[in-house]
Amino acid sequence: MSHWVGFMVSVETELKGTYQGIISNATGSQIMLAKPFCNGIPCNSSEITISAEDITNLRLIEKQECSSGESTVTVAKPIPKRAGRTYSGSEIISVSKSNGTYNYIKSKPVDIEYKSPYNDSSFKFGTPNKRDKSKGKWNKGWKDELCFGSPLENISKDFDFEKNLALFDKQAIWDEINSQKPDIVKQTDKKNGNKYRHDENILTTVPTIYRQITVPKQEFCEYVTDDGLIIPSISRSLRNKLWYTADACGLSWDRRIELMGRAAAEMSLQLIGGGHRLNPHNTHQCPTIVVLCGCNRQGAMGINAARHLASHGVNTIVYAVNGNAVELQQELALYKLTKNKIISAVSKLPQLIDLIIVSLCEDTDNPPCYTELADWTNSNKAVVLALDPPSSGTPGIVTKFSLVPVLPLAHSSENGKIYLCNLGFPTQIFYEVGIKYKSPFGSKFVIPLHLNDEV
Repeated sequence: MSHWVGFMVSVETELKGTYQGIISNATGSQIMLAKPFCNGIPCNSSEITISAEDITNLRLIEKQECSSGESTVTVAKPIPKRAGRTYSGSEIISVSKSNGTYNYIKSKPVDIEYKSPYNDSSFKFGTPNKRDKSKGKWNKGWKDELCFGSPLENISKDFDFEKNLALFDKQAIWDEINSQKPDIVKQTDKKNGNKYRHDENILTTVPTIYRQITVPKQEFCEYVTDDGLIIPSISRSLRNKLWYTADACGLSWDRRIELMGRAAAEMSLQLIGGGHRLNPHNTHQCPTIVVLCGCNRQGAMGINAARHLASHGVNTIVYAVNGNAVELQQELALYKLTKNKIISAVSKLPQLIDLIIVSLCEDTDNPPCYTELADWTNSNKAVVLALDPPSSGTPGIVTKFSLVPVLPLAHSSENGKIYLCNLGFPTQIFYEVGIKYKSPFGSKFVIPLHLNDEV
């Protein structure tokens, strides 16, 4: 071992780290290092002994020429691999000691040669030089082997896709998948042979039905809300009993008219565009609504709704069949304060309007027919909203929406889509007339009704 004396070595130990120094003495069981460094830091002693059992790796660096005045030690400092660096090697630091002072000088990294398994050319860990790039050694050899584990030249170019695809038994795979489906899905697949898109549901959904309102005798149709609540229709006689009981409890017609007028105004504002039309910056498109009023309480509801709409900045025009009717006097007096129009001639009605509110007829066996008004309304393209119309519809007028109070009658299709208004009746009023009632309105004041086809 004496022929290794004088060589600079880097010794990796199992517990103490990495030592660098000059071999001053070496035997079969140990080596002695002069001018030692441990993990890049000079040791306190000028010489250390390392047992062969502790050595895990030993690397010769170079032979040193010792001089008495100045000593130089080359240290191999490990460099971690970072992003953008293509090698992980060691950085050599030369440390010279002169007059008790250590001077550190960095040198080039040590390149570790790598023998390629598929040709005789050698590649080095590190950035390739321009000559290697121009020859294509880096691109064709090194990158392919790192990516595929072997050079592309060793991969067969003739691959029979059809032959390999034939080995795949797709039907067996589908049978296995179908066998793992739940029973309810299997039944649906058998029942519905149609193919569905990604946004369609294969399971038919039926809204849950709740019945929390019952009437003494159900003889007519039923309605259902969007939440699945059953709303039974009531007869004209039961409805009159409900009004009579409400009057006795203090909910007079005047209060009910005010609530219906407000609900009609709120619904009308949504039908004409809501905030998009009623905007301070959109004054050139102010909407116009015509209200057709009869000589009855329904007519008073229409005038009340017109007053609420006028307070929102809507141009309203009230057509009164008979402006001297007693039922209309109180509401007409308040409406006149809005400075909006009141007319009594069909010829003065405008053609370009946004909404028509019809409040002409009560629910009687033979409601009156206003032929001229019906012709004007049907010829106009505006949407028609009826307030508490007769169950058979307003004669001669095609209605798209109808707003009814508390509980609906058995309305025909002439009244269009039915909306129910909450007048705030206490449950005791319903109990007095034999109706078991729990409010279906939730957080809303007006809710849509749909004819219950399940009955």
